[in-house]
Amino acid sequence: MSANAKPQGMNAKQQSFLDEVPWNEHELVAVVAQDLASGKVLTVAWMNREALQKTVETQQAVYWSRSRQRLWRKGEESGHAQKVREVRIDCDCDAILLKVEQVGGIACHTGRESCFYRKLENGKWLTIDPVLKDPSLIYGKGDKK
Repeated sequence: MSANAKPQGMNAKQQSFLDEVPWNEHELVAVVAQDLASGKVLTVAWMNREALQKTVETQQAVYWSRSRQRLWRKGEESGHAQKVREVRIDCDCDAILLKVEQVGGIACHTGRESCFYRKLENGKWLTIDPVLKDPSLIYGKGDKK
């Protein structure tokens, strides 16, 4: 399915909120997932119309994978799903914010709480957040870089 495919069976209300998103030239919008309790940014991803619709309908984060060229539900392989508690759009309507409950406390495929685990200090990227669970134990095939 292409990134810009319109989902079937949408009612007028669903069509309306989806039409208010100014999708980019690839029919995608940037999405930030933020932990509801801590406020920590967990990851940034992409959604197409169908991903946003499914996210709203199921209250589970569904993204568009540019590398896989398909929808993927966060946690489908790892079990570390994101339960969506709020969906917001920014003032320019060009980014979506998901406030989520992160199942298992791990959002990153590296086994960390957040994908933003490196910090720039003195011109070098330093790893500042620990691995909470070895990725090979999550995915069964080692770290997916």
